[in-house]
Amino acid sequence: MREPPGPREQLRARARATPDRRAAVFLDDRGAETAELTYGGLLGRARILAARLGEHVRPGDRALLVFAPGLEFLVAFYGCLEACVIAVPVPPPRRGGDLQRGTRHVLADAEPAVVLADTATARGLVDLGPTVLTVGLEEAFIGSADSLDDGPADPAAVAFLQYTSGSTSLPKGVMVTHRNLAANQQMITHGFGQDEHSPIVGWAPLFHDQGLIGNVLQPLGVGSTAVLMSPATFVRRPLAWPEAVSRYRARSSGGPDFAFATAAAAAERHGLPEGLDLRCWRVAFDGAEPVRASTLRRFAAAFAPAGFAAEALHPCYGLAEATLLVTGSRPGRAPRLLDVDPAGLAAGRVVPTAPARGLDSDTDRSTWPGLEDRGADGLGRNGTGTVRTLVGSGEVPPGAGLRIVDPESGRECPEGMVGEIRVHGPHVTAGYWRRPDATADAYGTGRELRTGDLGALVEGELYVVGRRSDLIVARGRNHHPSDIEATVAAAHPALGQAGPATVAAFGLADEEGGAERVVVVAELRPDREGPDHTVITTAVRAAVLREHDVALAGVVLTRRGVLPRTSSGKIQRRAAREIHLGGGFPAPPR
Repeated sequence: MREPPGPREQLRARARATPDRRAAVFLDDRGAETAELTYGGLLGRARILAARLGEHVRPGDRALLVFAPGLEFLVAFYGCLEACVIAVPVPPPRRGGDLQRGTRHVLADAEPAVVLADTATARGLVDLGPTVLTVGLEEAFIGSADSLDDGPADPAAVAFLQYTSGSTSLPKGVMVTHRNLAANQQMITHGFGQDEHSPIVGWAPLFHDQGLIGNVLQPLGVGSTAVLMSPATFVRRPLAWPEAVSRYRARSSGGPDFAFATAAAAAERHGLPEGLDLRCWRVAFDGAEPVRASTLRRFAAAFAPAGFAAEALHPCYGLAEATLLVTGSRPGRAPRLLDVDPAGLAAGRVVPTAPARGLDSDTDRSTWPGLEDRGADGLGRNGTGTVRTLVGSGEVPPGAGLRIVDPESGRECPEGMVGEIRVHGPHVTAGYWRRPDATADAYGTGRELRTGDLGALVEGELYVVGRRSDLIVARGRNHHPSDIEATVAAAHPALGQAGPATVAAFGLADEEGGAERVVVVAELRPDREGPDHTVITTAVRAAVLREHDVALAGVVLTRRGVLPRTSSGKIQRRAAREIHLGGGFPAPPR
């Protein structure tokens, strides 16, 4: 069977067919275009850079990519593909020029032969060790690329190393091959229904898989346009995101769950921008962290006046070890919501209390009579007690495989039973860079990826319920930290109801090594640091006891921004636990 083309061959084909078509544009904080690349211009610059790389490295060497947000990253990444050099994207330095701790670990682990950086960033990288080459958009055509190999890339060769976020351990370099990229791009194209008329708007960092694969390689692979902006733009002005979708008539755009909650909160606070038209937005993919029904409802309601349709919401599930996408909702079908019994879930079973429904029918009270309005934690009450709403993460795309397996026995679980999510197919990556033991543990002998995530299949839909390594066992029951964190975030306005990303829940073994004691650390909103802390902690304890039957051993309130996070913003629960056991977290102002 003929191998599908990877990103290198796709760019070459697009540059030949439509050299003057815009491949990518970059927007500033105001939404103005500050840079653009055509398909022909991008390929030309990438090949000149590849020729420069040939003077310093050999095929198979690594190149560290350290870039501030901008289109220079695209030239560097495709230049590495053209030179058969393994790209290693990392976050740019913090303010002041300090590299992040994870980047220094990557530098030692990947042993790059060269560093590629934009001009401004390169000034602070002279002491790294490897040769630093600057990449700009204006001078990239200086030189000749005649010495380059014009043949196709080896499908089995590693295209780049995607270092994991390090939320549970030190980052590991996932070896993503050209074949992995080609296979996963086909799955995304099928699942999203994309073509050359499907611009994508993205603000996720390009050193992460969602930003690189979802927002760059995917639109360029189908011959469309990538409309990019800095993550800082979204943080400062969340409505810049839907504004760009409206302006460029983007079919697809998305991000983590917190982004949808943040944008909805901004719309509720400031109102919708004048002239906003989101009827074009057909795939609003929500992934990279737990997807909450309350977020989906809130976003759909906030942007419905601009023509946004609830059926455009597209919950999905993926991870770097499977390149990116594992499952996704069907385009044009509203997300699946399933009310389940929390006690059954704690025992490892998905026990529905009502049939699965779509978000667009969520206001139909006849499907769950007597149920009161749910809070931001997704919990509500009906005549039989508390229920939890799970959000479906979609179905397995063609060419991929997924099983739910008992992690202890290895036996496949029947429908509705919770087990470890395991994935197989051509998108499952080649393992971890120079980590044979970790590769064997995660990928096994049959190349079936053990994700470490827990979930269940119900009528072909995947419902993700937590992460195995983060499970808290209290009073003989399993508790997923994300559930407790969501409950805490909704317990008091001072904790911020936009999402549980400001709360960490973890377990501490008791003195006799038995049941775990549960502790939560919660950041206070900057504008809400005046309320009585006793009132807040009492509300938190009451909410967790009511919804999870867990008496918290500790509630720690702290300042905003001090919980340890990965470079993608995920809370590092283990690191939070160590800080709690060590010096503790700083108290918030009173």
